[in-house]
Amino acid sequence: MRGRLHPLLPSLALTAGLLLSGCGASSHAADEITLYNGQHEQTTAALVSAFERESAIHVNVRSADEATLGNQILQEGSNSPADVFYSENTPVLEALREKGLLAPVAPSTLAAVPSRYSSAQGDWVGVSARVSVLVYNSSELQPSQLPGSLLELSQARWRGKLGFAPSETDFQPLITAIVKLDGTAAAERWLKGMQANGTVYPDNETVVAQVNNGESALGPINHYYWFRLQAELGASAMHSALHYYAPGDPGDLIDVSGAAVLRSSGNQAAAQRFLAFLVSRMGQETIARSHSYEYPLRPGVSPAAGLRPFADLHPAALTPAELGDGSAALSLEQKLGLL
Repeated sequence: MRGRLHPLLPSLALTAGLLLSGCGASSHAADEITLYNGQHEQTTAALVSAFERESAIHVNVRSADEATLGNQILQEGSNSPADVFYSENTPVLEALREKGLLAPVAPSTLAAVPSRYSSAQGDWVGVSARVSVLVYNSSELQPSQLPGSLLELSQARWRGKLGFAPSETDFQPLITAIVKLDGTAAAERWLKGMQANGTVYPDNETVVAQVNNGESALGPINHYYWFRLQAELGASAMHSALHYYAPGDPGDLIDVSGAAVLRSSGNQAAAQRFLAFLVSRMGQETIARSHSYEYPLRPGVSPAAGLRPFADLHPAALTPAELGDGSAALSLEQKLGLL
């Protein structure tokens, strides 16, 4: 599952064309919930399988990109059949929280992960994390040539060398981080430089593949795309590497996948149990073994082999909740014709 930005989510301008099949509230037995899944499908499948074995609660999964699902929940309101929403990124969760559609997460569930990675109001819980990095072609560039800051990608020296995917939800928090740390004008200048320098790709899988094969020299992604490509192709076929930005840089950003219980859920107890499972040791170890290459957020659970230790990351001092609903980032992308 890839997360694509949809410009309508923050503005709440909803259309019937965004809806998946089937609307209206549905009643569930005590041993059944419906999950709207905007997270990567392979990760969610492993989690659901483990949860069903552990709990004997059946999970009906509806998967789509997170923005489409978020818009569907907004359209359905109190009639939504969803019990739980699992999102690849947090802005859509914040948009739903602001509309009052999320139920408070059980305190014991929130306590399982560091508080900075969950909703400040306690309405969604962080489940796993990724770090923003730069992928570069190691045949064309040396580490000493690489920028220390995300902002440097707008410089003219990268013209014709850059690849990026502005329609991905992973790109939105980068813009928001620049807005928060350096202001809207700086973010707009950066985006204009990216436009001048770069080739626009449809998704981050394409960015990392095209950097690896030399079509582009470098591009901003989240770390796990590179690890997945390496797992697919094998180490001998990798002609690229990852570069981490300077500590505290807006590019050195932790993105979080999170989950919430819908206030309208007719099976609150089972839905809360699913959230508790996601951040339990079993759930977090399932994520670590699922080849998602994301960081488990529960302390004491190690990520997949080869990842930089989570404690060694020094990201920008912005929590996922502080990144908000992403509306400022989307407005800038629309203004510049990137969406």
